Amino acid sequence: MQHDPLSDHQNHPQFTSAERARAASRSTWVSVGVNLVLTVLQLVVGVFSKSQALIADGVHSLSDLIADFVVLFANHHSQKAADDDHPYGHQRFETAASLVLGLLLLVVGLGMLWSAVSKLQTPETIAIVHISALWVAGGTLVAKELLFRYMLMVAKKVKSSMLVANAWHARSDAASSLVVGVGIIGNLMGYPILDPIAAALVGFMVTRMGWSFGWNALHDLTDRAVDDAEVQAIRQTILETPGVSGVHDVRTRKMGDMIVVDAHLEVLATLTVEQAHDITVAAQQRVTQHHRVLHLLTHIDPYHRPDRDHLTPARP
Repeated sequence: MQHDPLSDHQNHPQFTSAERARAASRSTWVSVGVNLVLTVLQLVVGVFSKSQALIADGVHSLSDLIADFVVLFANHHSQKAADDDHPYGHQRFETAASLVLGLLLLVVGLGMLWSAVSKLQTPETIAIVHISALWVAGGTLVAKELLFRYMLMVAKKVKSSMLVANAWHARSDAASSLVVGVGIIGNLMGYPILDPIAAALVGFMVTRMGWSFGWNALHDLTDRAVDDAEVQAIRQTILETPGVSGVHDVRTRKMGDMIVVDAHLEVLATLTVEQAHDITVAAQQRVTQHHRVLHLLTHIDPYHRPDRDHLTPARP
């Protein structure tokens, strides 16, 4: 089972939906500002300097800008309270946004590859780029790396997979700007073909990341479980609840960045229904306080202590 980069099996501060929404909105608007400036700069200078690689990188930044608005849309809708149509809430809007981001990256990446390959088939049309393209590529690399570090810090702090996806989208731009810079340097040194080769590499990187994000989001939308380590951590928290004699059939499924858990709790068979109910309530409170669990659905099974088995009538 794939490891969830947001899982944290130690006790950690929990953030309210409002706090997570504010952090996501703030970091995403920072990204909007950066991507807007870089998109205009890269496309204008790319056309002026005749660098296909820089233009490709500008299109990538444009896709980042579009992705930022997708994130803002999903962040707004995922905070809505549960209703009759969505009794578990709207957290999966974030997962759907990650799927859209993945598809967006996939389409943009394939378009870059097509354009670069077409250019490589007619190498005589490749122009020598202007030195200004190199300066813009270098500035973009620095800006995107700083943006990535900032957004990833916020994403991990509030535990948002959607923000993690958007942060790595920024890192992909930083990596692509590095490739673009190398291609432009090669072009300036007398190897014009390196510029469209760099554009093709950028396209491949974007395509690969888009596939990864889209595939992971698709699995989460089809009720993928969290990783085994986090399941065991939740199981241990339930076992440590006073009155719980055992637990089995612990099942999980992702609900956005939260988790819905089903578990069978074993309590002493001699307890009253009210006592067993109080134990399950205590277990639910402990799990939601110590883990990113949205809801714990429990089933009670009677537990017979070994030293009293002889008092329990045999089952037919």
